[in-house]
Amino acid sequence: MRPLLLVLACAGCGDAASSTDDAAAPPDLAVDAALADAPIADAAIADLAIALDAPPVPDGGWSNPTVASRPYGYHVPKGYDPSKPTPLLVLLHGLGASGALQEAYFRLTPLSDQETFLYAFPDGTIGPLGRYWNATNACCDFFHSGVDDVAYLGAVIDDMSARFNVDQKRIYLVGHSNGGFLAHRLACDLAPRIAAIVSLAGDNWKDPAKCQPSEPVAVLQVHGTLDPVILYGGGSTVLSTPTDAYPSAHDSVASWAAKDGCGAKTTMGAKLDLDALLPGDDTTVERWSCPTGAAELWSIQGGIHTPALQPSWPSLIYGFLKAHPKG
Repeated sequence: MRPLLLVLACAGCGDAASSTDDAAAPPDLAVDAALADAPIADAAIADLAIALDAPPVPDGGWSNPTVASRPYGYHVPKGYDPSKPTPLLVLLHGLGASGALQEAYFRLTPLSDQETFLYAFPDGTIGPLGRYWNATNACCDFFHSGVDDVAYLGAVIDDMSARFNVDQKRIYLVGHSNGGFLAHRLACDLAPRIAAIVSLAGDNWKDPAKCQPSEPVAVLQVHGTLDPVILYGGGSTVLSTPTDAYPSAHDSVASWAAKDGCGAKTTMGAKLDLDALLPGDDTTVERWSCPTGAAELWSIQGGIHTPALQPSWPSLIYGFLKAHPKG
């Protein structure tokens, strides 16, 4: 298998695509040079369903009719005890990718076993640009299908909760690009269910009035300052209109800080090393002071849309998530 990830830059918020993905996936229109020399192991995609314990569920095996028509992959950690409430993490892939391909990039499965959390990695709807999520007006239902992905992800959470002993106070979302937009959207619309989210290069609504969470949600935004696809300073995607813009990374988090009742002032934490291709500690950490929930912005200085993530990436983002269960 040749090195990848492929960025669908023509779509304005594209992510990974693979020659082994669905036939409907678009051809590679631009290759992210930063990852061109970072190969994924040959078996990582072809054998991923086996490696992740994605089960071949028989007909009628899905407890929810919504997910019966859109089955999803999941992983049960080795130490799972049905008698104990267990956290659930849902991974949301980028435009043109899939849950399995996003996992090959983020590598969360080993951490699922180490930290003992249930792990689901659903797929978006197949469209002209590959798989996508209908998150906000900026990204990425460009062809106006109107698919209700808020309802679908709610059904995924319901189905996992029916199968396993899910700790309802520790349901977390992690998304990249289009999936990051959806993570924000779900935090807005399903706030009572979502404890915390991590969004890499995905933003909230530009209009704060469109996000009215009924209770605080902890939010971590990670964004490269030189991201050419989803701009760090905000903008609009290639296939959307200027009125369908997205906010800056800072404004996305600041809006959550306001909704969570945090103070307006921020403090800087210790720098992190997130991108293997950038020298030294490349990421600044900005935090708002919050009575409940949390709001943090990790800015990868010189980072792009698909950074070459360090091996510490899974544990760092899960450290944020597990520190912020529902009260």
